[in-house]
Amino acid sequence: MDSLTFLEQPGGELRPVYVVHGDEEFLKRQVLAALRVRVLGGGDDAFGLSTHAGDKAAWRDVHSELQTLPFLSPRRLVVVENAEPFISAHRLQLEKYLTSPASSGILVLEVKNWAANTKLYKLLDAPAAIACKALTGARLADWCRQWASGQHKKQLLVAAAQLLVDLVGADMGLLAQEIAKLAVYVGEAARIGPEEVDKLVGNNRAENTFKIFDSIGKGDPAGALTLLDRLFGQGEEPIRLLGAFGWQLRRLAQAARLNARGTPLASAVEQVGFPSFKLRECEQLMRHLGRRRLDCLYDWLLEADLGLKGASQLPPRTILERLIVRLALPNPGATRSAAR
Repeated sequence: MDSLTFLEQPGGELRPVYVVHGDEEFLKRQVLAALRVRVLGGGDDAFGLSTHAGDKAAWRDVHSELQTLPFLSPRRLVVVENAEPFISAHRLQLEKYLTSPASSGILVLEVKNWAANTKLYKLLDAPAAIACKALTGARLADWCRQWASGQHKKQLLVAAAQLLVDLVGADMGLLAQEIAKLAVYVGEAARIGPEEVDKLVGNNRAENTFKIFDSIGKGDPAGALTLLDRLFGQGEEPIRLLGAFGWQLRRLAQAARLNARGTPLASAVEQVGFPSFKLRECEQLMRHLGRRRLDCLYDWLLEADLGLKGASQLPPRTILERLIVRLALPNPGATRSAAR
């Protein structure tokens, strides 16, 4: 079962054994917190919860706790963290336990990987294997909006959610922290827009990158690189700068696609969410880039992102500088090819 599906369910039948697996630690914490409430209720769980380290836990101790009713709780919740060593050492006991579990306890095994080719996997009820996988792309931005609404009663606008993901990255724990800060920052306001995200989370990165794009739109590589150097001098991290670049450039690519389908350039730029006072700069930038480079933006951003994450031997600064030069070099045919 997907972790988000599990968390959205109000309750349901409890299983004697759960396996919480995957690479997203934030989702694991959310699932374990939900299990504590469902098993032990909302009160003090000191008498009903026990936690063991997977490399030190002994089956004798875990099994004994599962068979013993706790004081002041209807059942006991026993969690084995990083349980791979525990599973390897006690696989036969776990297989036997799954065929005849205790009614007084719930066992939770927390692991990174959950192999589908084992007898233990086949014995476990499918809904009891809860996958906590990192979200990506539009699904991650959608989750940010749902989290802002559900946890803070704030409407995180679509463009703001995408900018937040671009600036912070895919770590859901960090995203949740930034959303909490944004909720406090906007106060009584019901909405969180990209302007608030840029000011609080991005330290005006989006606005600063727009200054670089002004130089790019004028075909001025030297000016764009000078502004980039200034941002590096202020301590900006390459991956966060690329996030701000990506947020802007992906919207330009979307506008180019609308324009290619017949939408007037000004209308296309406005439809993808650029503020009205930026329309002129966006049109100039799109005309400068031209159709060929606009069509390459997604690929170039992906190449830069992978390069910053280790796929390239080039220094991070060089990767960003190369992207800027690609965009800023003059393109004699851009005006004719980019606009209708």
